[in-house]
Amino acid sequence: MRTNSFDATVHERLSDLGQRVLNGGRIEREDALWLFQLEDTADIFELMAWANRIRERYKGNKIHLCSIVNAKAGACSENCSFCAQSAHYQTSSPKYGFVDPEPVQNALTEAQQNQVTAVGLVAAWRGLNEGPMLDEVCDRISEMKASGKSRPDASLGLIKTQKVADRLKAAGLECYGHNLESSRRFFPQTCSTHTFDDRLETIGYLKKAGIKICSGGIIGMGETREDRCDLALSLREIGANVCPINILNPIPGTPFEKLTPLPPMEILKTIACFRFLLPRQEIMIAGGRTVNLRDLQSMIFAAGASALMVGNYLTTLNQSVDKDLQMLKDLGLDPNWEGHDFADQEPGNSGCGEKTCETATVTA
Repeated sequence: MRTNSFDATVHERLSDLGQRVLNGGRIEREDALWLFQLEDTADIFELMAWANRIRERYKGNKIHLCSIVNAKAGACSENCSFCAQSAHYQTSSPKYGFVDPEPVQNALTEAQQNQVTAVGLVAAWRGLNEGPMLDEVCDRISEMKASGKSRPDASLGLIKTQKVADRLKAAGLECYGHNLESSRRFFPQTCSTHTFDDRLETIGYLKKAGIKICSGGIIGMGETREDRCDLALSLREIGANVCPINILNPIPGTPFEKLTPLPPMEILKTIACFRFLLPRQEIMIAGGRTVNLRDLQSMIFAAGASALMVGNYLTTLNQSVDKDLQMLKDLGLDPNWEGHDFADQEPGNSGCGEKTCETATVTA
């Protein structure tokens, strides 16, 4: 019989860890690394079964939907190796300046019709500074808020002063998307024009302003399982409210264009491990799910996911929202989040019918 270093079977150890999380406890790094290293298909399915129980324990059957508006596309000064919008690479990604109000309002209307709670305003640039562009961004956020059609969120890059974060909050912004992307150790292999600490600094300003944090990363960039584990632990440490998991979709012209896609079971295992480490956070599956998971997309919820980005991504297509809604209906899951807010779950709450944190957009 296969045993682990603590002389307990895999089944027993999984049961112990799963029950610990269900009882309000937490998983530390040694056990977390063990979860990420599971290989056998049967063990992964058992891991997912526990992750599904944890999701149901804290989130009930509610699945939060969000979408994005690509408010400024292409010609970004940063050299993120996964991104088709970087000015450093030759890709077919579109390029245009900051959008007018009409396309944003159209996106809000479409979101409302599709039971999408949050729409994120996303811009391809290094970050947001004081000045005319900040004024325009705040105007757009205020317009989104005033429409009442969907919650206004944003993902606008680095923030270097508290005043900028405070202005966004005053305009009505509730949640800001700013991914850590990967572990601190692996981050330099994804970008050299800014640092992991730059991203932490941005998150610090946003939290001080009272803005909720949507932060996750991208898997499949050549990182190790240990890197994925440490990303999840970092997200727990910063107190992210929402944790999007993107799966790399290699784009021609980017440095990562020839990377081998992750196997679907590795993706599902990663989602389940995140749920063990982040039991009360919204775990959102975002970019890359359609092309990487294919017919296994519906299994993300059995693996512990509780939120979904719908509609098209920044530079790649997604399956139709109607198909996503039918998938949720077939699984007995409810996308109706009207009336919910960002209040954190307490260990004793079931999640179903309780207030919990919601999701925002991602920087992918």
